[in-house]
Amino acid sequence: MRSYSRRFLAVAALAVLTTTAACTTDEPAPSAAPAGSSGPAESAGPGDRGTGAQSKFFVQADYDAQMAMRRAEPTGPADKPWEQSIDPRLVDTAAYKKAAPYHLCFSNAAIDNPWRQVGWKTMQAEVALHKEIERFTALDAEGKDDKQISDIAELQGKGCDVLIVSPNTTATLTPAVSGACPKVPVIVFDRGVETDCPVTFIKPVGGYAFGAEAAEFLVDKVPSGGKILALRILPGVDVLETRWSAAKVAFDSSDLDVVGVEFTDGDAAKTKSIVGDYIQRYGKIDGVWMDSGATAVAAVEAFEDAGLPVPPINGEDQQDFLQKWSDAKLTAIAPTYPTYQWRTPVIAALKILKGEQVPKIWNLPQPAITQENLATYLKPGMPPLHYALCGCEDLPGYPEKWGGTS
Repeated sequence: MRSYSRRFLAVAALAVLTTTAACTTDEPAPSAAPAGSSGPAESAGPGDRGTGAQSKFFVQADYDAQMAMRRAEPTGPADKPWEQSIDPRLVDTAAYKKAAPYHLCFSNAAIDNPWRQVGWKTMQAEVALHKEIERFTALDAEGKDDKQISDIAELQGKGCDVLIVSPNTTATLTPAVSGACPKVPVIVFDRGVETDCPVTFIKPVGGYAFGAEAAEFLVDKVPSGGKILALRILPGVDVLETRWSAAKVAFDSSDLDVVGVEFTDGDAAKTKSIVGDYIQRYGKIDGVWMDSGATAVAAVEAFEDAGLPVPPINGEDQQDFLQKWSDAKLTAIAPTYPTYQWRTPVIAALKILKGEQVPKIWNLPQPAITQENLATYLKPGMPPLHYALCGCEDLPGYPEKWGGTS
């Protein structure tokens, strides 16, 4: 990836097995420990705290930008974070202005995990709010690049006024998106492409912000010299690599000892087994960092099964983890990759068709759930795999359409 495309590239949360969000896997990357390994990470040089070598996905400028955005004040309605933006650089859309009614089209990478399923329900509910949208045509690529390339070509023949794309992978889908741009205004969100031809690209702050939030929490909560176990999903996935890259920066500048960097494949049983092995090996683990919170409950249960207190840990905004956090009174944090971003492309599409300016890169806020605001995000009656930052509470049909009960 070249420098601009890296800045333009975004990734969603993780699409690994049944984990929580969207990932791209266009190119492999070295990792701190081989997949499925068992044992502490090897030192990689001065300043290394057992974290291994830095990923080739690490881009200092992107890291710096996301660190700044973490503390930046977004513009937009205070009660609608899906309409907010951080440091927007507006582009003119007058050339796309046209009268309603509109036909919106959506090429979706997949709905193959809970994060994407929650987001898809949220997008459909957002569409239903706008009477000027006469037609909404969506095609599901089922996680297949070839199908999505075909879907994008098919949608171009359906008279779409705007084409929204959530790419299955980055590099492979770039030519298809580039080919569509001259024919229809394109909006990309969730995962990125290696071209700046879309009118707008919508994403939360990003992976570096997620990884840093969790690692800094552990640096603050774990005593000096404490043993940290880092649990990752798999190597070579850009959003996961940037999450770990940012965590590595934080750990390497701390006095904590990262005793292991292990890959779980997003499997709860494997996660529990790995944590149990480290408890037996070291007797005590003082903190757990995770690049995805989907199996955080399994990690917690490993300590409970061993009769040990659960150390500081991070998860995500999945309801099962938030409930466990509340019930077990954990010391925890939940960085997020908000599913409310699925509302934003619909809003952006209408702005573009009305000739209103939109950000070229639409950086959405990416809040973290802390002990202070946990009660706000824990939603009684919602299913365990629901995501708290859906931004769907004000939409028609909530909570039933999202699997909840009133």
